[in-house]
Amino acid sequence: MPSAIPIPKLLSVSQRLRSSERTRKSEKSVRIIVSDLIETMRRACWPIGLVFILVVLVFKVPAVFATLEPTTDEVVNVKTAWSFDRVRPGDSITLAIILNIKQGFHINADERQILPIADFNPYPTKVRIIEAHEGITIETPRFPQAHPVRVAYASGNLMSFEGQTIIYLPIKFVDHVQPGSAGLKIMLEYQACAGNYCLFPKKIKLESKISVVKRGEKVSKINEDIFAKFGPQPTTESSRDVDFDLFGWTFSIDVSSGVGWVLLFVTAAFGGLLLNFTPCVLPLIPIKIISLSHAAANQKRCLALGFLMFLGVLVFWLGLGVMIALISDFTATNQLFQYPLFTILVGIIIGTMSFGMFGFFAVRLPNFIYMINPEQDSLQGSFGLGILAAILATPCTAPFMGAAAAWAATQTPATTLSTFGAIGIGMALPYLVLSASPRLVEKMPKTGPASVLIKQVMGLFMLAAAAYFIGVGLSAVFSTPPKPPSKLYWWPVMGFCAASGAWLIYRTLRIATNRIPKTIFTTIGAILIGLSTLGATNLTGKGPIEWVYYTPERFDELLNQNKVMVMVFTAEWCLNCKVLEEGVLRNPKIIKLFENQAVVPVKVDITGNNPAGKAKLKEVGNLTIPLMVIFSPNGKQVFKSEFYTVQQMLNAVNEAIRKSAT
Repeated sequence: MPSAIPIPKLLSVSQRLRSSERTRKSEKSVRIIVSDLIETMRRACWPIGLVFILVVLVFKVPAVFATLEPTTDEVVNVKTAWSFDRVRPGDSITLAIILNIKQGFHINADERQILPIADFNPYPTKVRIIEAHEGITIETPRFPQAHPVRVAYASGNLMSFEGQTIIYLPIKFVDHVQPGSAGLKIMLEYQACAGNYCLFPKKIKLESKISVVKRGEKVSKINEDIFAKFGPQPTTESSRDVDFDLFGWTFSIDVSSGVGWVLLFVTAAFGGLLLNFTPCVLPLIPIKIISLSHAAANQKRCLALGFLMFLGVLVFWLGLGVMIALISDFTATNQLFQYPLFTILVGIIIGTMSFGMFGFFAVRLPNFIYMINPEQDSLQGSFGLGILAAILATPCTAPFMGAAAAWAATQTPATTLSTFGAIGIGMALPYLVLSASPRLVEKMPKTGPASVLIKQVMGLFMLAAAAYFIGVGLSAVFSTPPKPPSKLYWWPVMGFCAASGAWLIYRTLRIATNRIPKTIFTTIGAILIGLSTLGATNLTGKGPIEWVYYTPERFDELLNQNKVMVMVFTAEWCLNCKVLEEGVLRNPKIIKLFENQAVVPVKVDITGNNPAGKAKLKEVGNLTIPLMVIFSPNGKQVFKSEFYTVQQMLNAVNEAIRKSAT
């Protein structure tokens, strides 16, 4: 018989059952209430939804319609095409990125051509390289000319591309690239728009490969209709020749053999030697001669000073070679002077050195300044002076050195270092020779008024050099390409040069007792004053030539007008450029040449932040300036030279005109 349940427990169970029943009834009531509420809201709110839809239809809100329109894949079709079927080491070819844009749509232009609009921020078309074969170098993408499109969603015209749009990507395959397959991956970004709305920006990854074959194998042009708009394609005839040109004297060195390599290095060293005679380095040579003359009595000491300066020059050029070989964005020997702060710093250092020439180091200065005081004759000072001399050489390009450096920049790191080492050895060799032969410098006056006068005159020249570099740096900071940079800094530069001439005349008349030295040195002083005055006037004036300052748009416009273009690459920090401009471009024959309406002078000034100008310099196949390139009306280069003559220019322009007429 089951045991009995106590009455209190029965009551407890009964209470729980009643409570559970009440809970179920309560939940059912809540569900009914919620259901009724939802139904009521549905019936009451559908007119509000209908009104909202009508508002959208009437006012055509672009943000809503953007999600309803077809995707950009249906609006823009993208593909790539090569200009040749295969490629060999050393070849230059072009990859085309072809965008076929649906009728009624357009895509925004690239960043360079987009115009700012107050009430709309267009998303520019971009091409970025996200991965590339190690054996290729890629230039800046060439976008087509954009044109304005009127749209409903912006107050101004939108610069855009329509229809078939082709973006060209010039590519250079280095000489040591191995046969096989090479290619690159590209990120294409764009935003497609219609007349009254824009789609969301799109990013598309593209990958394209091409076969690399051995030297000497035949390659063929393909897709010629696509590349017709890009102009004549560069020849792909592979060559191991390095071409040199000096005022019309041209020769080539074939580096496919060991003898050719030796000749190339000898030529590069000779170019480095000639750097000592450029306007950039000349002011330092007398300083070093004075320094060596102080130690001429001690042959070992003199040799040590010369060797340390030799080593300083060589170390800098090897360091420059390492940067060019290993840093992809560093491609030119003069690139350091394209950074205004670096140029200003060099000017400050040179100005500090000039104080040493005046004997101002009696005032306590930071310790590092004493290392470059010519009066100290210290080993570390000679090493620092060697580095400074090499730094000052980089704005200038000596004959033969520019072609060798440009070729070396495209080679293997070992070849690049060897070539730049040869340039450094050539530049540093005179200092080693002077130090090894003290007799060459021991006759320099070491004490007395004549010695003091030499140092004071050289100190004024150093102040002129300091004013030049500081002025160039400030000019670059405040320049806005394509407008030409300010040239007012030439007045203090030439002022110091004139002061050196005036001081030379004054002190010579005071200390010289012999009539012949008086006549010679006062004449030199008068010539310095006259040349400085003439230089300040010419270098700050507008000049006789009406230059067109380069932009890609102006270049394309001149091509469309069938003009012969004489393109001069220059910069304010390039003294060789100034020498050529004064000696060649101011010639009456050249001035008369530009009176011909079919010939247009174009100047590419890379003093400041001018990426378009630097890209054009690389496009024409050079890394250094000065440089002149003459284009025929179809855009083909008919002449290119770093050191050119008046007659070369006349002949090249006449050839370009003759070709355009046939």
